[in-house]
Amino acid sequence: MTAAAHDGSGAPHPLRVEHLDEPLGIRTTAPRLSWQLPDGAREQVAYRLTSDDGWDTGWVDDCGHLFVPYAGPAPGSSQRVHWRVQVRTDLGESPVSEPAWFETGLLSAGDWQASWIEPGRMPGGPAGERPAALLRGEFDVDRPVVAARLHATAQGLYEAFLNGQRAGDAELTPGWTQYDARLQVQTLDVTDAVRPGRNALAVVLADGWFRGQIGITRAADQWGDRTAVLAQLHLTHDDGTVTVVGTGPDWRSAPGHVVAADLIAGERWDLRRLPRGWDAPGSDDSGWDAVQVVEHGLGGLVDSPAPPVRRVAELVPVSVTRLDADRQVVDLGQDVNGWVRLTDLGPAGTTVTLTHGEWLGPDGDVTTDHLCPAVPFLPYPLPAGQVDTVVSAGVPGDAFEPRRTTHGFRYVRVEGHPADLTPDDVRGVVVHTDMRRTGWFSCSDERVTRLHEAAVWSLRGNACDVPTDCPHRERVGWTGDWQLFVPTAAFLYDVAGFSTKWLRDVAADQWPDGTVANVSPMPRSEGRDSPVSFLNGSAGWGDAAVIVPWELYRAYGDTAVLAELWPTIVRWLDRAERTAREQRHPARAARRPGPAPHEQWLWDTGFHWGEWLVPGEEVGDFGAFVASDEGHVATAYLAHSAGLASRVAAVLGRDDDAARYLELADRARAAWRAEYLDDDGRLVPDTQADHVRALAFDLVLDGQRPAVAERLVELLRKAGTHLGTGFLATPYLLPVLADAGHLDVAYELLLQDTEPSWLTMVDRGATTVWERWNGVDADGVPHESLNHYSKGAVVSFLHRYVAGIEAVEPAYRRFRVRPRPGGGLSSAEAAHESPYGRIESAWRLDGDTFRLHVVVPAGTQAEVVLPDGTTTTAGPGRHEFTSTDPTESTR
Repeated sequence: MTAAAHDGSGAPHPLRVEHLDEPLGIRTTAPRLSWQLPDGAREQVAYRLTSDDGWDTGWVDDCGHLFVPYAGPAPGSSQRVHWRVQVRTDLGESPVSEPAWFETGLLSAGDWQASWIEPGRMPGGPAGERPAALLRGEFDVDRPVVAARLHATAQGLYEAFLNGQRAGDAELTPGWTQYDARLQVQTLDVTDAVRPGRNALAVVLADGWFRGQIGITRAADQWGDRTAVLAQLHLTHDDGTVTVVGTGPDWRSAPGHVVAADLIAGERWDLRRLPRGWDAPGSDDSGWDAVQVVEHGLGGLVDSPAPPVRRVAELVPVSVTRLDADRQVVDLGQDVNGWVRLTDLGPAGTTVTLTHGEWLGPDGDVTTDHLCPAVPFLPYPLPAGQVDTVVSAGVPGDAFEPRRTTHGFRYVRVEGHPADLTPDDVRGVVVHTDMRRTGWFSCSDERVTRLHEAAVWSLRGNACDVPTDCPHRERVGWTGDWQLFVPTAAFLYDVAGFSTKWLRDVAADQWPDGTVANVSPMPRSEGRDSPVSFLNGSAGWGDAAVIVPWELYRAYGDTAVLAELWPTIVRWLDRAERTAREQRHPARAARRPGPAPHEQWLWDTGFHWGEWLVPGEEVGDFGAFVASDEGHVATAYLAHSAGLASRVAAVLGRDDDAARYLELADRARAAWRAEYLDDDGRLVPDTQADHVRALAFDLVLDGQRPAVAERLVELLRKAGTHLGTGFLATPYLLPVLADAGHLDVAYELLLQDTEPSWLTMVDRGATTVWERWNGVDADGVPHESLNHYSKGAVVSFLHRYVAGIEAVEPAYRRFRVRPRPGGGLSSAEAAHESPYGRIESAWRLDGDTFRLHVVVPAGTQAEVVLPDGTTTTAGPGRHEFTSTDPTESTR
């Protein structure tokens, strides 16, 4: 396990702005500043902030050092501010920190001088097969340039070049948002690419999410049927003056070598059509078309609180195998999201086809049948897509790297290449949001460690600008998936900005009646006016509007996300409460014509996905599934989310709202007990999932908890000590068992290696977590997605119970280290880079002696609980503990 080393100078470190490591192009003049305390400091008592524009707070008596608002002179557009911090702690007065910076983008519509432009000839053709357009303009630089910033966005995907040099390293720009409300602008530092004299600014423009294929239905043109780009370059000269150039009527456009580009279908190049040097000054564009200047307006242009999507790693194939004269198969050894870079393209005219997949058939060839969408509301299965093609021009040095698509894959079938490829000819390029890694885990059981890494890779494969469910078949931002995984994700990576960006789309997608969409950004084909609109607003999915902001607050201590999402939370809970009060499920009304008093808080109508993908259960009759009574799930979530809303309101100082939602939570819990506990105190329905939820959401009274936990164990034993939970309950299964005194059963489930189980995935070769428990069955046949992080939420048990790291206060200001050994494990270790600094827990069993190593970061306090119950309070620093009576490890 590795992490960035801390500054040993005794100064505050590292300095951050909002949730960004590189705050370039932000659109706020008062960003929030954060820093960590000098190593060993127990508490900050005062701070002093200064900036290069003369701002100086003087000494401020305050212990807070997360999200401190910048209150200096408001910067204008495209202005960089350098700032420093000095602190007073129990160790004394620190040195002044190294400088940090933030830089604004274009802050108002009046700052834009460039025009929206479209290609002179709009690329046409069927969805998935439309070409990308090339657009270019030239300008002169007659004075020295000391700084250059490119501000750009597009309706579609754009890739910008200045004098043949790629602008920045972000991929899939401008990113995916609810384009009806929000369109992100990137600010790129292109200073090094500017040259004296003639310069060329050029763009490749493709469909992207804006008008390309989206989701499981492969719907296209969801936000428009034409692509456009807006780009403005600011050149700051050595005398302080600024020259502004950008897209406008003098630009030219033409088709080029990208003959098709689609995020799902794939990308096709014909390098014989590449106009060499088209992105450099002096290229002959006399035969190109004049662009069309269009009026798209400048409303809704925003920055992003998230880091960009980037190429974050390259994988060398573990093998390249020739199947026959035409087919070769590349194995990366790891299921990823991204693409392949091919450097050997063969002689001129060679057509190479790359088909990406997650599994091999019995003949050793790539299979994609399991990735073809086949759902009840589609009349027929759709193609899996993920096919790229390149036609070689025979030019030495040419390489194929399709940057306007991504694929979820481990294997690539290469067809049409005349040579035997080697691993040196191919690279797997891993592409996802460039989140900072913050969590690690390993243990003495190699299979459990592999399970943890599979969950990490599933998160990486599905954090591509939005939290997707899978990187191939659907690749949309399912709300239910992220709400159940976000606590795990927030341990493993810094997902604060990434999640905040997505939550803004959740808010934008909310309907006037409070319905929260299944996915965000929501395409029109599945939204409010679509034939499947009734599928939106499901309990456990819509509750992401409450759960995700709360989990971000717990992980990062950020109250701003709670305040921003508060109206969304209120509308969602108002809808659920209103539906419970005004509607009754027809089956219940038939059984009990007169409603019982508790039913006004029983949410049993509308469509709900329910537990979803319970092992052994299939959706046969979709109509019956839609009409089923899921009140036991929905009412549980109403109680849970209302309780969280009460806590959110308390944090925000909304005392009346806190009381109101606490009462709603209590009434919903009482309604759930009245309806789903029989006279003997047994749950109906008598399922594993409902027993898990009853314990996790505190639906039963304290005196009832032991019996509910015992019945859960009985159900597990009845299933051969196999889980029977689906999406919603699985993350809570092992924790509720451990907390109810059944740690041994939790470990048995964790280490179960027959289907359904997590280790079955590992033993059958999974490198990411599967959507279904039998994602690859005993016969080696794959089923649906093999990269679906939801079931990987189990690794939170490894962090919080096996290694024992658990937050007590938001952002780990106070945390607990309470390892609970079991399952035959002889050692485990975890580390987490919290907002306050690095936390470590590492233990091992030496005979009858339990040894624990703990690292507590500056400004925090840990409660350390050993397996024998010994409890100690530990301050900042490194600590060693031993216990001679690890009784809990054998329970």
